[in-house]
Order: sequence, then structure tokens, then C-alpha cells
Amino acid sequence: MKRPFHTTRLIRRCHNLLETFQLRLSRPDAALELSLLGLLSGIIAGVVSIVFRLLVEHSQGLFLNGQPDSYEGLDRWIRLGLPIAGGLLIGLLLQRCDVQRRGVGIVHVMERLQFFRGRMPLGNAIVQFIGGAPALISGHSVGREGPAVHLGVAASNIPAQAAHLPDNTLRVLAACGTAAAIAASFNTPLAGVAFAMEVLMFEYTVAAFAPVLLAAVSATVLSQIVFGTHLAYSVPSVSLGSLYELPYVLVMGTLIGAVAALFIRLLRFTYVKTQPLPLWGRGLAAGLIIGLIGFFVPEVMGTGYGTVNSLVLDELALWLVFAIIVLKLVASTTAVGLGIPGGLIGPALTVGAALGAAFAAVIHLFGPVEPGSTSFYVLLGMGAMMAATLQAPLAGLIAILELTGNPNIIFP
Repeated sequence: MKRPFHTTRLIRRCHNLLETFQLRLSRPDAALELSLLGLLSGIIAGVVSIVFRLLVEHSQGLFLNGQPDSYEGLDRWIRLGLPIAGGLLIGLLLQRCDVQRRGVGIVHVMERLQFFRGRMPLGNAIVQFIGGAPALISGHSVGREGPAVHLGVAASNIPAQAAHLPDNTLRVLAACGTAAAIAASFNTPLAGVAFAMEVLMFEYTVAAFAPVLLAAVSATVLSQIVFGTHLAYSVPSVSLGSLYELPYVLVMGTLIGAVAALFIRLLRFTYVKTQPLPLWGRGLAAGLIIGLIGFFVPEVMGTGYGTVNSLVLDELALWLVFAIIVLKLVASTTAVGLGIPGGLIGPALTVGAALGAAFAAVIHLFGPVEPGSTSFYVLLGMGAMMAATLQAPLAGLIAILELTGNPNIIFP
């Protein structure tokens, strides 16, 4: 059956417009076209990230009394069994997937950008969604930004691939999806832009900056409509007490850099040494380790936002702070190294906050100069650990500024 003449004409017209748009995108002065795509990319990636976050938080709220990521109130035997069940479920899921569909997270996105011109497979995004959700719900020590970035980039690039847009456009859209996902997850638009430029693009260009910024802002607007405009952490007003504290800051930065290096080495070691294990065995092992840790120290479970708030407000005993440093390192490197599909930003922020709190406690006791508040060093620790772990100093600085709404943290 032939199509009506007007329908055929409309299809031909749309095809011609698409070809014209494709040609314009291939030009070096396609800033307007890229900006339009960046805006649409931010909306699509923002919606996907919001849906993923709602799924995780509402699921957690069913057994955490409506308080996501607060595992301290659970019975200790549930804290033991929940990660084991989640890890086994994830391992069995990955075991049944084709090998090429198992790549997930920010590392997968970077691999696709470097070797596949930014083309994102749909199957990996589906695995990320259905694997990342149980990892976060069951209390594994991973961040939600890894799944969010993967899903945001896939939501941006897969429609562009279907429209046969040029490869240079796919690279920019990957940055847009990354910025939108970070912005929607943490309510941090500028940090999303800095993260995309430093970690994915490795450069700042005018042509890419405008669409990435539009993507981050549009995703943030959607996130604020759904989750509100409140800040992620409850931070009192803090500032540098005096310039005599700058040597403290230098020493703490050096120590946190060493811990970040240890963090990365432990992650690599775990990944290499556990490759011979079957995927279901790796998932089960990851669940058992985090379950045993959570049995005694539940503050280590989950992404760690509640724990960071307690550290910022100086509510935790010193022994618990040191325990969080050690056990969060072990739990996070174990989870990600064994293949649990989650991110590292959340754990890095928690470890950095605990390092800052511990450092403040030590210099309060032994320092020759009276230091500032514990909250001040907690915030510095968060920014330093995030920057060192991701090799993204500007993103770390801006993230802490936006997460806390405290401009006094910029100079130190």
C-alpha cells in the first residue's frame, strides 16, 4: 500500500532537514546547533538520572523508615544479609550477560570515547540500570554518580547515533550527558561542567563549553523541580582562621594525596587478583565483605551522605572516624574491584571527610597553632580526596563549593 502523497512529501522534507542539520554540525562554527543539542541532551539525561535516583531512594525508603542511605537503624543481621543478597543478584545478572555487555560506569564511557568514537551500546546501559540499582539499594559502598554518568551519556548519544550525527558531535554530547548526570545527581551544575571537561574531554573549548553548560543547567532545573533546592550537606559557616593554618592545609593535602594513591592501587590490585573468579563468586564475595563490615560499622554502608553530614557536624567519636577511613577504603575498593556497578565519587568524599575530621582532631591536640573548626578540615578533605582520586582538581573545588554553598572554602 502506497503512502499518501503529503505523507511522503513530509518524510522527504524531514529527511532533507536532517541532512542539512548533519552537515551544519560537521562545521567548526556549529556552536548554535551544538548548543541546541546540549539543551535537549541535558533534558533527556536529567530525566533518566532522576528516574534512577527515585528508584533507588524510594526502594531504600521502604526498609529505612523513609531515610535513604541510613543503614544504622537496621538490625545488624539485616545489614549482614542485605549486601550479600544484592551482590549475589548482581553477580548472577552479569554472569548471564554477554561479555561485551558487562562494561559499565565512567570507565566504560571513557573507553567508548577513546576507541569507539563515543558510540554507546544500548545493552550496556540496560545492564548498568538494572545492576546499579540493587548495588545502591542493598548498601554496597559505591556512589550513584557512576551509573548516573553512564546512563546520562547513553541517553544523550544513543538518539544521536540513530540520527547518524557526526562523530565529533557524539564526543560533545557525551560530555553533555556526563555534566547533566552529575548536575542532576548532586544539584551541582558547575561541578558537572568541570567534571566533564577535566575527566572526559581533557580540555576546555568554547565550542564544547556552551552545550555542556546548557546540559548541566537544564538537568539541574529538572532535579530541583523534583528534589528541591536544598544543599546536599548541612554545613555551618566555616573559614580559614588565620594564614598560620596554611601549613596545616599543605600537610593535610599531601597526606590525602597519599591515601588517594593507596585507594587507586588497592582498586587495581583487587580487580587484577579477582579476575579468575566467576562473576557470581565476585558479587557474593563483595556482598560478604561489606556485610561483615556493616555488621559492626554501618556508617560505612551505602554512598555515605549521612556519614559525611555527621562528620561535618563533628558528631562522631574519634575511634569511629578512624574506623571509617580504613573500612570505607576496604569496602569501596573491594566492591568496585569485584565488579559491583557503582561509582567512586561518593566513597571518595566520605573517606576525605573522615581524613579531614581525623586530621583536625590530631592538630587540635598537638598543633602549635590553634586551628579552625573540624568542619573546615572536613570540607577540605572532601575536596582534596575527590580531586586526587579523579585527577580533577577544579571539579573537586567546585563540587565542594556547590555542595556546601560556602564560598569561604575556596582560598584554602
